[in-house]
Amino acid sequence: MGTTKTKDYSAQELSIAKYAKALSHPARVAILNVLLKRQSCICGAIVDELPLSQSTVSQHLKELKAAGLIKGDIDGVSVCYCIDEKEWAKVKNQLGLLLDKLTLPASKCC
Repeated sequence: MGTTKTKDYSAQELSIAKYAKALSHPARVAILNVLLKRQSCICGAIVDELPLSQSTVSQHLKELKAAGLIKGDIDGVSVCYCIDEKEWAKVKNQLGLLLDKLTLPASKCC
């Protein structure tokens, strides 16, 4: 989406779109599942859990971090990642608000 077009959308719409884009690849969802399962900071072990190369995992981690879904701390020469709890709560709330808007009975849909 071009930067000039974003002014026509609300902050909530832009935020939901940012999260949806980050969640739009199955590898990123798998990475999030690994982090959620461990519920701790993980350094190099993410690559061991997935059928992806180190460079591919790094690129997906970069996208998740840019969206704010995860945070990373430098530990020597490696970066350890974990879920950003505050941002995760925002994601849950904003997506929940969007999903809860559907209140029409099934008979009103096409």
